[in-house]
Amino acid sequence: MSDQTGLALQQAMDRSCWVCFATDEDDRTAEWVRPCRCRGSTKWVHQTCLQRWVDEKQRGNSTARVACPQCNAEYLIVFPKLGPVVYVLDLADRLISKSCPFAAAGIMVGSIYWTAVTYGAVTVMQVVGHKEGLDVMERADPLFLLIGLPTIPVMLILGKMIRWEDYVLRLWRKYSNKLQILNSIFPGIGCPVPRIPAEANPLADHVSATRILCGALVFPTIATIVGKLMFSSVNSNLQRTILGGIAFVAIKGAFKVYFKQQQYLRQAHRKILNYPEQEGA
Repeated sequence: MSDQTGLALQQAMDRSCWVCFATDEDDRTAEWVRPCRCRGSTKWVHQTCLQRWVDEKQRGNSTARVACPQCNAEYLIVFPKLGPVVYVLDLADRLISKSCPFAAAGIMVGSIYWTAVTYGAVTVMQVVGHKEGLDVMERADPLFLLIGLPTIPVMLILGKMIRWEDYVLRLWRKYSNKLQILNSIFPGIGCPVPRIPAEANPLADHVSATRILCGALVFPTIATIVGKLMFSSVNSNLQRTILGGIAFVAIKGAFKVYFKQQQYLRQAHRKILNYPEQEGA
């Protein structure tokens, strides 16, 4: 029994802090603690050193769990009892912290919804006409407006995501050799290519996503402007805007198909040059 007591005393005298590596001889007033399942010299640590190490791991979150880096045993951290006022304040702080993400998400969704409603109302007045649009919305059912107006920007974005030019371009590349008239209008558009170049997915680029969003939201304004310029003889604002939108989509799509085909041909006919030899090598 005395041997075991002597061994325990000897181990206590040989303890060393695994944080600062100090021993009992360096600081005899320091408080020691064994916070985990480690054995030998690594099981001892100064209370103050461990507190600083736990603070670094928690990074201001006092409720975060901290474990030993060696044996992965979770430290048992005990706090002093709180008074009734501090307990209520702490409970309120936790409830606010947990509810704020949901409240922020709700505010964001609500803001997007009412922005879509406003955009839909402005689009209706722009396409139909200011006075006519106001009359239509005043006579419509409020529930229908709350459901229908936000769908306008959604439908515009979904419509913008339909890449009909790519399907036209595939048909063009497939049958352009058989239609010689295309070569006379667009020189080189139907010539054979030495290789098939790889094409990147446009939706994988964040810039393309922003272009889709901006293009969809600006489309009603562009359709209105094109309709006034090209179809000024049409009296109906709605018909003029629809015709302007169709004309804009057709003209823009034709230029886009031609541009992408030229890029395709440029990639297909590229060559890699020999590395220039250095003089005197």
